[in-house]
Amino acid sequence: MPTFWEFPAILNVRETSFAAKCRARYDPGTMKLAKLLVACLVASSYGYCQKPQGPAAKEVEAVYPDAHALYVDLHQNPELSSHETKTAEKLAGGLRGLGYNVTEHVGGTGIVAILKNGAGPTVMLRTELDALPVEEKTGLAYASKVRSKDDAGHDVSVMHACGHDLHMAAILGTAAVMVHSKDSWHGTLMLVGQPAEETISGAKAMLDDGFMKRFPKPDVAVAMHVGNAMPAGQVGIVSGIYNTNADSLRITIYGKGGHGSAPHTAIDPIVIAARTIVALQTIASRETKPGDMAVVTVGYIQAGTKNNIIPDHAEMGLTIRTNKAEVRKRVLAAVERITKAEAEAAGAPRPPSIDHYEGTDLVYNDPALAQRLRGVLETALGKSNVVMEEPITASEDFSYFVEQGIPGFYFSLGGADPAKYAEAKASGTTLPSNHSPLFAPDVDPALHSGIAAEVAVLRNLLNGSAEDLRKTLAKREPGA
Repeated sequence: MPTFWEFPAILNVRETSFAAKCRARYDPGTMKLAKLLVACLVASSYGYCQKPQGPAAKEVEAVYPDAHALYVDLHQNPELSSHETKTAEKLAGGLRGLGYNVTEHVGGTGIVAILKNGAGPTVMLRTELDALPVEEKTGLAYASKVRSKDDAGHDVSVMHACGHDLHMAAILGTAAVMVHSKDSWHGTLMLVGQPAEETISGAKAMLDDGFMKRFPKPDVAVAMHVGNAMPAGQVGIVSGIYNTNADSLRITIYGKGGHGSAPHTAIDPIVIAARTIVALQTIASRETKPGDMAVVTVGYIQAGTKNNIIPDHAEMGLTIRTNKAEVRKRVLAAVERITKAEAEAAGAPRPPSIDHYEGTDLVYNDPALAQRLRGVLETALGKSNVVMEEPITASEDFSYFVEQGIPGFYFSLGGADPAKYAEAKASGTTLPSNHSPLFAPDVDPALHSGIAAEVAVLRNLLNGSAEDLRKTLAKREPGA
């Protein structure tokens, strides 16, 4: 059987033969679109581009309108990290209306909603609440036009450019299905709305606010994330290490200000910063063992106010990603060594300051849990729609919950329009990624699939006793 991505090639009618047989001219753009539409129609017959099927489909359809309405509302009204006041109120209100016992303002704007349904395991499902300082350029009818002040006081555009709005909509739909089908599961369902995931600070804030003492300790923690790396309708699973450690650094290099026409009277921090940026790239290429993973990215450099003034300092923002503790330690030490050495070599008046202001460990998926839930998702969505993936280089603070001794399962949800994904595959290009101003998941069927996937996972975990569930799960690997 051909795969979905082979259909465009199979349907690739040659222009010359087509024109000769039809004795007519045609527009290549129209032909291309037609082939893609036919490809998707044919692929649908093999199980692609479809909404969830089977007995659970009616359950999802029943809750979909409310979930979709919440999605559109949240997308139009995003809020920045740690400021998700109205967002949290909307989600909390929806869950409370379904009968959940909801606690608000956990770790700031976080919410915890609990539904008890007899004896059994406690299973946690988490969603994020926050959006990003990005100007939306999707052209959607419900595109965000919101502007807000960030923590530095800057006026910025705000957009749900990472799909957290879809995650919240899915969790509301899932919550509704679980309420209406209590005969299919037993135990305690805990739904968590976590703030400030984008600044990798919200999970820690909730834990610091007594999350583990104020609420039942989950036997398992689950989370989902949508993206354009897969077509809508599919989910991806990684066993073991899912993503990377993340460290955020703010480096200030000090110089001596002066007139731009007389650089010999100054010490230029911009030049020092430029040399430092180039030297930092050798950490991954020359100081990290081939095969080990390390990313050192300078995301911004800010310095100066005018073209003919040499400033007295320059600031750089770095993100560092690794997936081994020893590599992480070595890379951070190398950043400090190189930064200080470049400043000293230039005769800087003082050493640079290095502020390690954010950090989170990698997310680890319990292998036994991943294997168990793979079959569950294949049954719910179709075997061809469950893909085993490689670890990714992004990071996120779901790891803080896992580090409390809670086995975790974090899986990917396809969000790409199947036809556009096929076109990108065929042309060797990629669709807009998360954090792009053009990022917009194909809500239908992505939201349908997200709800169906979450319901299937929760029902499987919320069966049997808590003791039996714990026995089936592998112990976390040392140092992971």
